[in-house]
Amino acid sequence: MRLDSVLQELKAEPKVWLVTGVAGFIGSNLLQALLQAGQTVVGLDNFATGFQANLDDVRAVVGDDAWARFRFIEGDIRKPEDCQRACEGVDYVLHQAALGSVPRSIKDPITTNQANIDGFLHMLVAARDHKVKRFVYAASSSTYGDHPALPKREDLIGNPLSPYAVTKLVNELYARVFANTYGMECIGLRYFNVFGRRQNPNGAYAAVIPLWISALIHGKEVFINGDGETSRDFCYVDNVIQANLLAATTTRPEAINQVYNVAFGGRSTLNNLYVWLREKLAAHDPAIAKAEVTYRPFRDGDVRHSQADISKAAQLLGYEPQFDIQRGLDEALNWYRANLG
Repeated sequence: MRLDSVLQELKAEPKVWLVTGVAGFIGSNLLQALLQAGQTVVGLDNFATGFQANLDDVRAVVGDDAWARFRFIEGDIRKPEDCQRACEGVDYVLHQAALGSVPRSIKDPITTNQANIDGFLHMLVAARDHKVKRFVYAASSSTYGDHPALPKREDLIGNPLSPYAVTKLVNELYARVFANTYGMECIGLRYFNVFGRRQNPNGAYAAVIPLWISALIHGKEVFINGDGETSRDFCYVDNVIQANLLAATTTRPEAINQVYNVAFGGRSTLNNLYVWLREKLAAHDPAIAKAEVTYRPFRDGDVRHSQADISKAAQLLGYEPQFDIQRGLDEALNWYRANLG
């Protein structure tokens, strides 16, 4: 497996990494993986959607010796000076900071634009100025918009269906221009419905898996938007970690300045997802087996079906996702039961 050799190479010759959005769900998981691999990490976060508790959890997992290789900057990607400070002496940038959520972007497109486009541009400029070796950024499957084809292929996109999707498309355009104009090495990773440990179950814009897990554990009502036959390619966070490390370290010229789907390559309906979560949790609390779901209208801006073609990432990066949805749910539920119980 390509990831194993990458980890061996990194441990033998450690690098300095910047993770933006480091206190968030994906950012904190990347931080944990990098520290466990012997790397030095700079983290940038303004705690808009990230949490100190995520950083505390990473510290508890990796131990104080590894934690000593982490330097945290409380700052905002909307401020160019914070981006410049964060990029000093950095080899690789893993840019995760953004305001996610399609509904949030519909309610407040200006703030989403400021974080996801202005902030992205500030980070690109800072990475250019400090001659960072590689800029890897979180792109999004929302970029496919209304294109009907399944599975989704990187070269076939439709019209964006939300302000959030527009911002993620603009990120890809900016990265391409900076690669062509300034000779930067940029790789975009189009995430498909990532889930796993430390994903926030609270708030108006919580993702479906942690939201439902929390509701079932605490005996609250579960809602499905639409008829439940909407389908998604749910991707466990460890697959995302693998993709980021492969993208940052690849030496294949044809793999650089590309955009890749990051997913498992499967498709599950919301109805099936609910049944699986209920069954897995009922094994620990039989009362959950009786929980019912409430259906409500479809949500504006949502894509009906989503599934990734991951062959490009497999071919050019050596990407081999190890966690299908069932294995991912088992891993995630262990964490949520320990932390939400």
